[in-house]
This record gives sequence, structure tokens and C-alpha cells, in this order.
Amino acid sequence: MPGFLRQFLLISSFLLSFSVFAQEGKELDITSDISQIDEEKYPGALVMYKNTKQVYIVHEGIEMWCDLAFHYKDENFVRAIGNVRMNQGDTISMRSNYAEYNGDTQFAWASGKVNLQTPTATLDTDTLYFDRIKQQAYYRSGGTLRDTASVITSKIGRYFLDQDKYSFIQNVKVTNPEYVIDSEQLDFYSESGVAYLYGPSTITSETSTVYCERGYYDTRNDNGYFVKNSRIDYDNRTVFGDSLYFDRPTNFASATNNIRVIDTANSSIIKGHYAEVYKAKDSVFITKRAVAITVQEQDSVYVHGDRLVVTGVPDKRIVRGYYNVRLFKSDLSGKCDSIHINQESGLTQMIGKPILWSGLSQMTGDSIHLKSNTKTEQLDSLRVFENAFLAQQDTIPLYDQPDRLGYNQVKGVTLFGTFKDNALHQIDIVKNAESINFMRGEDGVLQGVDKSKSASITAILEENALVEVTKWRQVDGDVFPLTKFPKDQREFPGLNWRGDERLLTKEDIFKGEAPFTLTKIQGIPLPEIEEDFFDNSIPEEKLDIPGASRLKPSDFKNREEDAPGIGVPVNDKATLQPGANDEEEDNTDTPQLRELPKEKVKDSINGTHEG
Repeated sequence: MPGFLRQFLLISSFLLSFSVFAQEGKELDITSDISQIDEEKYPGALVMYKNTKQVYIVHEGIEMWCDLAFHYKDENFVRAIGNVRMNQGDTISMRSNYAEYNGDTQFAWASGKVNLQTPTATLDTDTLYFDRIKQQAYYRSGGTLRDTASVITSKIGRYFLDQDKYSFIQNVKVTNPEYVIDSEQLDFYSESGVAYLYGPSTITSETSTVYCERGYYDTRNDNGYFVKNSRIDYDNRTVFGDSLYFDRPTNFASATNNIRVIDTANSSIIKGHYAEVYKAKDSVFITKRAVAITVQEQDSVYVHGDRLVVTGVPDKRIVRGYYNVRLFKSDLSGKCDSIHINQESGLTQMIGKPILWSGLSQMTGDSIHLKSNTKTEQLDSLRVFENAFLAQQDTIPLYDQPDRLGYNQVKGVTLFGTFKDNALHQIDIVKNAESINFMRGEDGVLQGVDKSKSASITAILEENALVEVTKWRQVDGDVFPLTKFPKDQREFPGLNWRGDERLLTKEDIFKGEAPFTLTKIQGIPLPEIEEDFFDNSIPEEKLDIPGASRLKPSDFKNREEDAPGIGVPVNDKATLQPGANDEEEDNTDTPQLRELPKEKVKDSINGTHEG
């Protein structure tokens, strides 16, 4: 009967020009080699047997064959037994062990190894109900659907002929040679091969696991997008975002809004509002308030730029930041045009007008390199190349300029610095070194100003304050009382104090930037919950069940445990309108994402992506 069911289902799609009322009551046409009446054993039935040919049944364009049939003409009802086969033209073929069909209500039921074949899929189940008027088939004892790409199993399934759509509920599993989908509720369109996932769902393969609570997946092209608590787990990266796009053949993913990329291999996190991940190249590109966080036990490092690119296998990660780069650590912060971080060597290169603040000290030069100990994760040393300049603002106003503070200054060609307990401790300026040092006694009283030139200078800092300056091979210089020190010589040319730009908190990495507005995302709507398959409003005594049917009134009742757990009733139009539910606006529009992946990945790897 399942085949019958499905046959009728598809048949009904070809017979929409006939009214339900015109069909109702039309008699079944049945022929066989042998027929007989046995009122004592089969009251009211014409028993029809196979001899050389199977029993042949026709009704409204549907053809059915079986080995044995019981035709109850008064009730316009037939029971078919043994090798039941039903065809609708050359588009549908169904087989089962047993089938029933009511010509008046156009309701069919099939059981026993039910197999329905259509041009796009094959369904196997043990019991199938078919309502030809609704053009729907239904099973609730387990079923298996096979199409060209996948096998789908579930406890409950409902087929809508007019949409070529299956709605699966409870223990839904999609098995593909490349992946397995597990979900509690899934809608599948067999012609296109696309699936919509609702509720906690996972897509698992050898290289990744996708999780979402609402998603779309193209089972034939092997890609999809996911929303609501969505994430993608790779071997050593996990990608979170309000909306995720994933293409398995290229192992590419992109994400939009509130993104986190967690690198478990290197204890780092990247955040932003647009990201691309290309696993084959071990590459992550992120922009829109992008920030990379190196998680350390006591003091994490934050790097922000207009865009960030992370490449390389786990033990050789490279982080690149471009345009308006800011760096923050509790005792160190800086700015530059671009940054290059080698996590294997612990080397950070600040390039393009770099500036670095360590405590009260400000350092500038053509480029700045920071070196960290990869084992202790603490800063080890730094170098400032070409035009190295260190300045430190004094704490007491100048006696003759009470509205100004003096600056301790050291400059030269190259600066070498070392850290102690993660704080800058010693500085060596080599080649053409010059210094201006406001000297104070132990009581803090200004004693004079030391201005000199030498081959190199060593400066010692304690608690971020310059406490000692040693000049090597001094060639010029003297100590002046402040009253004798010319005002126009108190600052070296090139001093540009930018203390008001110093980053004091991790939130300061975004200071001065315009407020950010998240991209409006058009997402996946909630599924529509159709009317119940059975009409529970009909009293049992009024159900049109032929006396010879194996079905009971309880078989025509919808069970609460079989109902969809997620969705909106079809008559609740307000909820189904796009934008009517703010909670559903955190999803991503699939065309927008599917147009950009491959080119953007290529650009981001080559360093040409403009974000």
C-alpha cells in the first residue's frame, strides 16, 4: 500500500484538473484470470486470483498489480496482497507486500517492505499512509530515502508531492560517502537535493564538524550556510559566527558578524565581523574590527588592524595585520601601519611609522622588532632600526614653564632593548647616540640637565622610569643648570610626543574609530508546520473505514510525540514574514555569501584583499 500511496501521491499531481468531488465514488476497475465469491469466508468480497497474469486494478489513471485481491464493491474498496506493484506512467513505481485503497476517500495504505521509486529518489519503509486529496504521504515507524548523493533515515517522514519535499522528524541521519548529518528535524527537496536543518544539528566528516541550530545544505554540491549558534570545527581551529558559509570540496568557510576563530594549537583567538578560512592553505582572513588575541596565562596580547591574515601550519603560524594596526599588552602598547608576527620564532615586526609605549617611555623609529620567549611567553628583547628615538616625559613641570613638562630623550641610529619580568629594563643606543637627561637627586629635586653626544648610550629603567644613563666614548656634552639651559635646546629635532595616543586598556585598540554597524543578515526562516496529516476533529464513529480494512480508528489519530518540535503554523502569516521576528534576523543570506568565497580567499592570501 505504501507504493499505492506514493503512486497516488504523484498521480494526484497529474490529475489536478479533476475535482475531488468528480473523483469521489468512481468505481474501481479490477480484472483477473480467476475470481470467485465466498460469502461464508469473505463476506461482501469478490476474491480475485493470479493465474498466468496478476490481478490488474485501475482507478483514475493509476495501475496496480497483485497476486491476490479482495474487492468490496459496495464499499468501493480493495485489499491487494502479494507482490503488489503500482505504476503512474513511467514516473512512479511502487512495490509492497500488502496494500489497501478506498476509491471513495482516495486514501491508501501500504505495508510490508514498501518501496517507492521516483525519478529523483527511492523511499523504503514498513508502513505508509497516503492521502491523495492532500497529495501527501506519511510514515511514523521509520523510513529510508535514497537519492543520487545520500541516504536519509528518520523515525517520521512526510512527503509533499506538489513541492517534491520530505519533512523528516526524530533521529534524522543523512549519510554521504564524505560526511554524515545528524539532526532532529530536516526538510529535504529531492529534486534539488537541498536540505534545511532545524534544531541541534551536526555535519561530520574526516576533516571538519559543522554545528548549527538552523542551516541549509546542498547535498549534491556539498556546501551550505548555517545560522543560530553555528560553528565549524577543524583539526585545530573552531570558527564561530552569526552566519557561516561552508564549501566542503575546497574546505573553504566564511563567516559574518560576531566572529571568533579559536586556534587551539597556539592558544589564540581572532575576532571580527567578516572572516574567511581556507583550510588547504591553513589561512584565515578577518576584517571589520578584526583583533587577534594571543592568550597568555597572565597577560594576553591584543593586535587590531583593518584586516588580519593568519597563515601556516600550527607550529609555524604567521599573523599579518594591515592598516591602522594597534597592539596592546598590560605593560606595552603601540601603533604602526602593518605588523608581522612569527609565532614559531616569537618575532613581532612593526612596520610603517611604528610607535611603542612601555610604561612612561615612548619609542619610535623606521621599524621596531619585538622578540618573545616562545616557552615562557614573556617579552625578551626589542630593536628599533634607523632613527631610533626614546622619549620619557618628566613628572615635574619646568620651573620657567609651569605649563610644560620636560622630556628625557635618547636618540641614535639603532636601539636595542631588553626586558626583565616582562618590563623594559635596559636600553642601548648605538651609533651617533645623543641624550638629554633631566637629573634629579634622591629627594626628587632637579639638579640640572645633562645633554651629550657619544658613540653609544646605555640607559637603565626601573619601574618604568629612567634612573641611569651611561655614555660610551662621549665626544661632546655637559651638565647645565636649568636656568642656563636654552629653551630651544630642550628637545631634539624629531621629538613628537604622542602620549595622549597611548593605549591604556584593551578597549583602546578601537579608540577613535567610528561606531561599527553589523551587516544586516537575511536568514533562514522557521519551517512552516502544515496542518495535521489526519483530521482529529472527526469522531471515531464517523471515520470512513471499510469493515474489511486492517486499519483501526487509532491509526487515524495524530500523536503528539510525532509532531514537529520547531516551526510556525502555516496560518500564522505574521510570524512567517521576513523581519517580523527580530530573533531570526541573525542569519545570513546565502546568495551574498556564495558569490564571494574563492576570489576573496585568493586575494587575502596574496595580500591584495581590500576588506
